[in-house]
Amino acid sequence: MTSTPLQIPDGYRSGYVALIGKPNVGKSTLLNALMGRKLSIVTHKPQTTRHRVLGILSDEERQIIFLDTPGIIQPRYKLQESMMHAVRGAVRDADVTIFMADATQGVPDTLSLEQIKNKEAILAINKMDLIEQEQAIPLVSAYAETRAFEEIIPISALEGDNLDLLMQEIDKRLPEGPPFYPPDVISEHPERFFVAEMVREKILQQYQEEIPYSVQVNVISHEARPDSDDKDLIHADIVVSRKSQKGILIGKGGRALKGVGTAARKDIEEFLGRPVFLKLHVKVRENWRDRSSYLRSYGYRT
Repeated sequence: MTSTPLQIPDGYRSGYVALIGKPNVGKSTLLNALMGRKLSIVTHKPQTTRHRVLGILSDEERQIIFLDTPGIIQPRYKLQESMMHAVRGAVRDADVTIFMADATQGVPDTLSLEQIKNKEAILAINKMDLIEQEQAIPLVSAYAETRAFEEIIPISALEGDNLDLLMQEIDKRLPEGPPFYPPDVISEHPERFFVAEMVREKILQQYQEEIPYSVQVNVISHEARPDSDDKDLIHADIVVSRKSQKGILIGKGGRALKGVGTAARKDIEEFLGRPVFLKLHVKVRENWRDRSSYLRSYGYRT
């Protein structure tokens, strides 16, 4: 039995759109806003995004594959080197590059500009809701002096300001061609990826200093029961770099870890659309952030 081929209208457009910039500039907030749902975790801490998070927006006229990338930094260990590899890959694959700048910062982000070099890009000045419009003029002028941009658009990813204009500029630059993914697919990442990220988000939110940056979350098993009244069973390991971090993460009487689990479970249930039982275990893997064998097993490219 053969399936009916998908009918692609004339003039259909599809392409990859990379979101590039320094940590905390608002890339993940923008991805979530453009997708109309939460795919990337968002916190106030820098380096929240570690992987290239892919979101797919499809309709009758085009398919946009957004690439949310880690914030650009000078890497200090192998995990950060892997994160910058993800950035370079996104820039290489992009049909449209959105370079994001923070409207509250007074000088151009030259380190991130080095990553896109001479590639055509749209400059999106984000966080305009935090300043008066005229305050952004010196920053826009400074960026315009560094290189030529296809367009310069002031936006607020958090408030949704000017995102329609940004989408119009993206649409203009999408190449013609068939979709890369079926229309009902919103990401190539499996559910386990998003579950692990939601647990890590709560750790970023609830712990201070080095703890969040020393943590890796791995979903060991996920027994889905969509056709049953029973809860999904999810077991996840939280990996830390030192024994002392394990005690801090668990907390007195396990209360701190229980708080992480409770908060994460609520988001996971909303994402999956069904109740879950979440079991968290904390394990120590000494210096995992600088060991290629661990990084590869956790899904990072080294």
